Amino acid sequence: MPVGNFSIPNYLGAIIDILLVSYVIYKLIMIIRGTKAVQLLKGIFVIIGVWFISSFFGLTTLQWLMNQALTWGFLAIIIIFQPELRRALEQLGRGRIFARSGVFDEEDTVNSIDEILKAVDYMAKRRIGALVTIERATGMGDYIETGIPLHAKISSQLLINIFIPNTPLHDGAVILKQNEIQAAACYLPLSESPFISKELGTRHRAALGISEVTDGVTIIVSEETGHVSLTKNAELHRELDSNTLHEMLLKELSGATKSTSSTPWYRRGKKNENR
Repeated sequence: MPVGNFSIPNYLGAIIDILLVSYVIYKLIMIIRGTKAVQLLKGIFVIIGVWFISSFFGLTTLQWLMNQALTWGFLAIIIIFQPELRRALEQLGRGRIFARSGVFDEEDTVNSIDEILKAVDYMAKRRIGALVTIERATGMGDYIETGIPLHAKISSQLLINIFIPNTPLHDGAVILKQNEIQAAACYLPLSESPFISKELGTRHRAALGISEVTDGVTIIVSEETGHVSLTKNAELHRELDSNTLHEMLLKELSGATKSTSSTPWYRRGKKNENR
């Protein structure tokens, strides 16, 4: 039935078109979130803003420069965003572009965090150095490929055995993804920030480095002091106790902080305190 110049099928087609484009844009934002591409996008918006200003005020030379930048911008975007475009195409080829983002299924979140914390507590007391990175929305396939694939269920015993000194897999990072230990002995990018304390070693620099280019969460156990730290969004949280680390992981991985009194880790901690 026509309505004005449009029919109902036309309206429905337009709505579906808008929804699909919006969803594709949303997924693209999720792919580049937490990567260097975000900073590059800000630079592109600055160039577009300068182009509008030069056009409004009639700044001929500046407008010509901006026109050249925009003319060759498409090719530049392909070159600059090559890692992000490759990641998007890989996800599309694997059928993951429409998959739900997240590290764990909700029902497994508490158990997985509990296993991680048991391993961290064991290694911290014995000053066993460890580096554990948990993938979130931003893919970490490039870093997983640098290590030894495991594809094993998360368990405290396996995590501890991996980081025992002088074993083949202890040197490097363990990467967790979707309730699995994806790989061990992985290489992570080192942060080049000049503001990192000189007392921090390579593990902390690697943890900060991966947090600068992805939205992953990384746990560090210091071999020298036994202190436990966590990095996320280019931030370093140092000397965390068990309960604080538990709350941070639960918040980051499930999206909402739950009461610690209902978790196995908290109950064990309280029992140990009462002894």
